[in-house]
Amino acid sequence: MGMDLSRMVDTLRDRQLVPDACQAALLVGSAARGWNNERSDFDIYLISTESWSGPESIEVSVPLRPAVVGWQSFYADSRSWDLAYWLDDQVDQMLAKVSWANFDQVRAASGDTLARREEVFLERLTTCVPLIGEDWVARRRAELEASAFRSIMVTRSLGAAHRAVEDTLGQLEDGDINSAVLSARIALGHTVDALLEERGPYVSNPKWRARRFQAANPTALTFAQYWDLETMRNFDPGNPAKWINEVLTLCQDLALKIES
Repeated sequence: MGMDLSRMVDTLRDRQLVPDACQAALLVGSAARGWNNERSDFDIYLISTESWSGPESIEVSVPLRPAVVGWQSFYADSRSWDLAYWLDDQVDQMLAKVSWANFDQVRAASGDTLARREEVFLERLTTCVPLIGEDWVARRRAELEASAFRSIMVTRSLGAAHRAVEDTLGQLEDGDINSAVLSARIALGHTVDALLEERGPYVSNPKWRARRFQAANPTALTFAQYWDLETMRNFDPGNPAKWINEVLTLCQDLALKIES
């Protein structure tokens, strides 16, 4: 990654940003994956057994107990550092939300399982780089791997893709071609997300979809095929229905091959 991890820990300690009760500090996001660039921030999660707040920290809401996570930012080494302070018990609560028992209940009720911040935390846990607490990370990853998280993500993406396909078909029937094109693009994105989530890695931000595809290397669709559709390389403005139907056919075929 071209980063000195021990220097990162020293920077945090020198600024007195590591809580006494810290169990783990995790480098997360693009830097942890090696996808970062010179303009990228450093995103770090610190997990403790006790609440912590610094003189410049703020609180952000989460649907957990307690209902806040501390947030601290500073600038060092020519880039921004964003720190989020989680409690170990909050991690327990998030993992409980993605248990198999809870997944069956939520699926039956057609509800959402995780809030956005919770989903991002768990997906980043799978690819983080431990700065402190390697044993903590290994234990939590094993718990996450045994959970229903993968199925939750895939089911959510497949459901969103199905709704987008239905929107596209309705718009085509109504002669609303421009809207049908946009809905087909949405359907493609959600379907590819489901395909990648089935294999990992998880990253819900669409800006990383191409990177994720290359990392996952699924057998059901080549990157060249995906990229042709993503970039609309064969789209004919004089016959948009041809591209739309090609996308919908692919989405429906892939949905049958993806296991949730």
